[in-house]
Amino acid sequence: MASARSVKTHEAKLPLVAVVGPTASGKSSLAVWLAGQLGGEVIACDSTQLYRGFDIGTAKPDAAERRGVPHHLLDALDAHEIATAGAYRKMAIGVLENLRRRGRLPIFTVGTGLYLRALLEGLADAPQRSEELRERLRESAEENGPGHLHRVLKRLDSEAANRVAPGDEQKLIRVIEVCLLSRRPLSEVHREGRSPLEGWRAMKIGLLPPRETLYERIHARVDAMLARGWLEEVRRLAEKLPDDAKPLDFIGYGELRGHLRGERTLEQAREAIAQATRRYAKRQLTWFRKEPGVHWLAGFGDSPEVRKEALAWLLGQGIAACAAGGSAEGV
Repeated sequence: MASARSVKTHEAKLPLVAVVGPTASGKSSLAVWLAGQLGGEVIACDSTQLYRGFDIGTAKPDAAERRGVPHHLLDALDAHEIATAGAYRKMAIGVLENLRRRGRLPIFTVGTGLYLRALLEGLADAPQRSEELRERLRESAEENGPGHLHRVLKRLDSEAANRVAPGDEQKLIRVIEVCLLSRRPLSEVHREGRSPLEGWRAMKIGLLPPRETLYERIHARVDAMLARGWLEEVRRLAEKLPDDAKPLDFIGYGELRGHLRGERTLEQAREAIAQATRRYAKRQLTWFRKEPGVHWLAGFGDSPEVRKEALAWLLGQGIAACAAGGSAEGV
């Protein structure tokens, strides 16, 4: 076993671990196991798991899955609040300071790559939201049909357009909004005025399971979520929240609301959810493959071989079990 040295608060740069990968790849399972080995705590880096009440469909780890490991940045927002990369960064830095004081290792489970990038690299000084402009863009999209906003963005900033899916209306509106209000391309705005995270050294582990096996797990997880009461969760949320609450449009929630309104059968909703999740997994992989410094592991996070390989790599990078708990023995 590599010689262990406790994480000290006076060290110039403390380690943080980021586990990245597509949905259903076992990020949470690996993070919890590593936390037990190294005396860490898990920090969710996922735009959907921030919301209270949206539990089953966002794959939020339950008490059994957490195995007594403290988790942070779950259930941080109400449904009417807006999740942004900037707000996430502020919350995450607060958690990091808490862990620094207590000598605990931060382990991020990253489903939303933009949030990790915002945390580590900082955010540009982008203009504030303009609801008037956003409404005009929404009306323009409705009048001109699918693909219109993406074409607009391509004229304004072709580099940014290549990174945004043509069907992601919310993101397209924000990027166009920034371009118009700042009077320059978003890619140019992003290259200026960033403040990288100080005092921390990021070690990134990527999970890359076989695609077909990943898709099988996605389908199985959708079935398991439905069996756990996902439809009832959606019914309960839909009854108490306004129709325009953003989280109600998350993958699965929108499809199941359509079923509850009689627009599709449950089987049709199930198939639509699985398909949308597969597409989301592909987008995640596309993003994470561009993330610098990722150490990729071929497999799922619950695989004993992947776990051992991840721990061995971290130990080789100089990480050590924290004084507050954790053991790197038995690997």
